[in-house]
Amino acid sequence: MNQLQVVAQICERDVLRYTPAGVPIVSATLLHSSQQMEAGVARLVEFEIAALAAGEISGRFSQAELGAVHQFTGFLAKKNRNSKSLVFHIIDFSAAA
Repeated sequence: MNQLQVVAQICERDVLRYTPAGVPIVSATLLHSSQQMEAGVARLVEFEIAALAAGEISGRFSQAELGAVHQFTGFLAKKNRNSKSLVFHIIDFSAAA
């Protein structure tokens, strides 16, 4: 199963654009920071991840406030067919509690 849930801040976002097939898409960078337990020791975890929202979710995502923290659900896929880089594909999000 390829499913990822992460609470993150929208730190950068491109404008809404359309693929050659006419699918709306928005690219962004998400910033995560949390404290996790690993082997009984607290560890600070921080990372940025490339993300995109495609289809009907892209309109709502393009209107989300920059800097706001949301819970994102989606999956990881290669940036393109020949790439080794991963991109987080957002399929849903909501305001973080």
